Amino acid sequence: MANGEIGTIEVVLIDMQGRLQGKRAQGRHFVERVMSDGTEAQNYLLATDIEMNTVQGYELASWSSGYANLRMRPDLSSLRRLPWHPESLLVLCDLEDRDGVPLAMSPRQVLRNQLSQLEIHGWTALVGTELEFLVFRDSYEAAWSEGYRDLTRVSQYGIDYSMLDTRGTGGFLSRLIRSLEGAGVDIEGVLSEANLGQHELVLAFTDALRACDNHVVAKFGAKQVAASEGLSLTFMAKFDSNEGNSCHIHFSLRDLSGRPVFAGTGTHGFSDIMESFLAGQLAYLPELTLMFAPNVNSYKRFVEGSYAPTAISWGFDNRTCALRVVGSGASLRFEHRLPGGDVNPHLAVSAIVAAGLRGIGEKLSLAEPISGNAYASAMPTVPTNLREALRLFRESEVASAAFGAEVVNHYSRMAEVELEAFDRSVTDWEKFRGFERM
Repeated sequence: MANGEIGTIEVVLIDMQGRLQGKRAQGRHFVERVMSDGTEAQNYLLATDIEMNTVQGYELASWSSGYANLRMRPDLSSLRRLPWHPESLLVLCDLEDRDGVPLAMSPRQVLRNQLSQLEIHGWTALVGTELEFLVFRDSYEAAWSEGYRDLTRVSQYGIDYSMLDTRGTGGFLSRLIRSLEGAGVDIEGVLSEANLGQHELVLAFTDALRACDNHVVAKFGAKQVAASEGLSLTFMAKFDSNEGNSCHIHFSLRDLSGRPVFAGTGTHGFSDIMESFLAGQLAYLPELTLMFAPNVNSYKRFVEGSYAPTAISWGFDNRTCALRVVGSGASLRFEHRLPGGDVNPHLAVSAIVAAGLRGIGEKLSLAEPISGNAYASAMPTVPTNLREALRLFRESEVASAAFGAEVVNHYSRMAEVELEAFDRSVTDWEKFRGFERM
């Protein structure tokens, strides 16, 4: 700032939907005041729907409580450059109430609390995410005006793993990688995927909080880089009847000396901890599904033969299972395949930790792996709609014990609001089906 390179700091929080919200602070004001004292924002930022409506029913924020402020406390370890806004920096904030108490329902705080439980055991979590998205040649403004119909994909045929670049997409992807790296998001690479115009960002394995922060910054940046190119992209879980956008989460544990916790001398080369941690994922996946699939659209992904899981199962390098175990020794980990591109990663990783610790606490035994097609197995299935996932989450003793009633009620209300909005809507499907023929 002293030499004029930086003038603005984007001071942001992570909302319930995993988006960045906040304000732009003048550089000198940030250094002199915000960096030490924080800044305030209205608490409805943790009590809105996807369209930022002031919906009611939240204990935190409502018309009856006057919509008070919360305090945004900058986490300076998250400070980063924004190559798409060269004169700006971005800093992520932790959230407090007016008395300086951390807000339990803040996604970052939900994850911090679960990571603290791991620390009691002397463990840290490592996470890597794989984030899929669809790219269109239409600008965001054009896509909106066209009602998101008849959009032009950057490829008109399947390009899974293809390196052929006859449509000029490679230049955009290279700029995207450079921009995210410039923003401190460690990227392993990008590849084309099965759906038309679909790609996947592979974010590097790192400590859980940083991995989740990088994930939300990657989504934030990707949209802006695309917009600067006259393109648009979407992370919604299911855009059409073809393959949806997934968010695969790779997860492992290390002890305080950096040694792997999951590897051992037991069956499959697992430690006892790995077996019970993985068993916990399977046992409590139904009642924690809401934290992996938070929207009505999320459940449209769960279709047999679509690379999205339906059976609550695990297997070795088996992409038909909800939990895919890969690696060995120090690289041993599992890939959670349930979330879509619309997931809030902080909440999803929190659910992984909560289920795993519960499995360890109960010394759960691990079932045999699925070696064939899990879609055709007799295993129990994941909830098929948001309404069922909400019921299971609200009634879950595991969720209540891990996150507290305040958090469970808050995110249950989020799902209720989504369902209320959907139930009021009239879809294109209904119009085409019933306009003339009913």
